[in-house]
Amino acid sequence: MTSPTPAPAPADGTAVPPALRLTDVTLSLGSDEQRVTALDQVTLAVSPGEFLAVTGPSGSGKSSLLAVAGGLQTPTEGTVHVAGTDLTALTEHRRTAHRRRHIGYVFQHANLFASLTALEQLLLPAHIAGRLDAAARKRATELLEAVGMSHRADRRPHQLSGGERQRVGLARALVLAPEVLLVDEPTSALDRARARDVADLLAEQTRANNTATVMVTHDTEILDAADRVLTLRDGRLV
Repeated sequence: MTSPTPAPAPADGTAVPPALRLTDVTLSLGSDEQRVTALDQVTLAVSPGEFLAVTGPSGSGKSSLLAVAGGLQTPTEGTVHVAGTDLTALTEHRRTAHRRRHIGYVFQHANLFASLTALEQLLLPAHIAGRLDAAARKRATELLEAVGMSHRADRRPHQLSGGERQRVGLARALVLAPEVLLVDEPTSALDRARARDVADLLAEQTRANNTATVMVTHDTEILDAADRVLTLRDGRLV
């Protein structure tokens, strides 16, 4: 599989705004006596078409970073902009709607529905969003082909390998063309060969879809697939 050429910068030389921007984000958890700072003054920006990997030891704040970036948790301090909108300024209802429209998730385990075929897994988000039309079906079919799963479109999860399920999960996350893709430990349950395939596929699809991708991972052997690597330690980027 080959990656399409990334979209060129604007002809007038203006900078492309980041699809994801965290500014001075702090997340504190727990009561006053047992308060823990999960994120500590984190600032980062991820551009369209950029693949960012975030690594660090267990308990360093990687999961909290994804939760805040995806609007699943509201930071104690700071702002989170996704596709130009400050998630921290939205009501819960509007934040959920913005998340569904602009953010895709790839989970540590594919979390596929046992009763649905690979193609039906991709059609489900479009159905939930009220966008299940001919264009959505065409995109789902094209994405399955892009991740090398078109020949398995009619198979259910129990008929797929771990790597194949992860590929379907990635395609599902991309089916609504999100500006931001958040990926949580995608290779933790895979062998070396399949882990490399998934990392390369993430890089390829990030550029093909001009998506801002953030992957958190313990797997140092796939970091070279990313455009940029940051390390979290004790809630701080170092």
